[in-house]
Amino acid sequence: MGEDQPRLKRELGVWHATGLGLGSIVGTGVFVSIGVATGIAGPAVLVALVLGAIVALCNGLSSAQLAASHPVSGGTYEYGYRYIGPLTGFTAGWLFLLAKSASAATAALGFSGYLLNAAGLVGHPALVPLALGGLIVVMALVLVGVRRSAQVNFVIVGFTLVALSAFVIGGLPTALSEGAANLTPFFDAEEGRSPLTAVLHASALMFVAYTGYGRIATLGEEVVAPRRTIPRAIVLTLAITLVLYVSVAWVGVAAVGSATIGQATDEAAAPLEVAARAFSPTVARVVSIGAVTAMLGVLLNLILGLSRVLLAMGRRGDMPAAVARLSGPQSKPYASVFVVTAIIAILVLTGDVRTTWSFSAMTVLLYYAVTNVAALRLPESDRRYPRWVAWAGLVSCIGLSVFIDPPILLVGVILIGAGIAWHYIAQRLQRAS
Repeated sequence: MGEDQPRLKRELGVWHATGLGLGSIVGTGVFVSIGVATGIAGPAVLVALVLGAIVALCNGLSSAQLAASHPVSGGTYEYGYRYIGPLTGFTAGWLFLLAKSASAATAALGFSGYLLNAAGLVGHPALVPLALGGLIVVMALVLVGVRRSAQVNFVIVGFTLVALSAFVIGGLPTALSEGAANLTPFFDAEEGRSPLTAVLHASALMFVAYTGYGRIATLGEEVVAPRRTIPRAIVLTLAITLVLYVSVAWVGVAAVGSATIGQATDEAAAPLEVAARAFSPTVARVVSIGAVTAMLGVLLNLILGLSRVLLAMGRRGDMPAAVARLSGPQSKPYASVFVVTAIIAILVLTGDVRTTWSFSAMTVLLYYAVTNVAALRLPESDRRYPRWVAWAGLVSCIGLSVFIDPPILLVGVILIGAGIAWHYIAQRLQRAS
């Protein structure tokens, strides 16, 4: 990557970076994926939330020390190249594009599902068209610029936290009165699954629900004082998210039961709205509005992060040079934003949040496995945390990935193979030129 290429501006501090991290996490993870995981593990989703948070903390610390020592856009794509090798670096970038595009598609479908559910149009055929419309609106906002996007993101995150607080407070009396019945049996897995398998599968899905912290690492080129800002923002983001997820999940399951939440996720992609309706129509409306704005915030942050990784891959020649082009007086990556939006739109066409989220889980677990390997290669002078943290993250990521549904694993393996084949061809063409 040439030193004379245009660089992105450093203009984000700890709170802006934390807000962007929360915007990436507090959306699909709490409004949709908790419902997906509850349908798999029943009330034991609470265990899955804690396990997912522990894995996320290990991976977050690995990401933090890597981003602090190598503060450029691209995240694990860049770390893989620097500390492991070109093929591993490319594979990390490819996995990130696959994983986060699927997460963004889930967010778009969740936005549409909550909006339609609030309007009384459950199961309406407009689910996919409305999701695509929201995606286009968010793309336009991203093109306005990162600082303005960050400011809008703060408004979205603030309202989302208000909506989730209303859900927890409004549902607490019902959860306390109905919790004994709705949390029994606690290990109530999907039919045909053992409780342990169900909890580990749900843990894999819930780990992904925490991984918006990686969004902070991809902004390494745009944060002020990255060695200090990035680690602080990641740890702060994870701490806030853990408290929020556990509170929301416990109230939801205790108040209405895991079966209701799982069914609402499959049918309408709006589990919290359905749960809130059982104890307060007013809270249900607030939750719907909060979910809609949160999903748009997730889309905003994911398009930003995806476009920066694609930009980095274009700069190195792993993707066509056109996606590395910065345009206009403020040097914006228009081409990469357009490309990632198109990829997300294709995934939205599946119309199934369980499929898109499960695919995201499989690919993002492998992506963070690479992150931990890179962290193990850090020089001791750059190491901020003990090596066992990275080892724990690596073993957890690989171990949880095997519990994803086999068809999703197969599709993932095929797409990873296709990416490696493309990398081989691109390198041959680059050498020939």
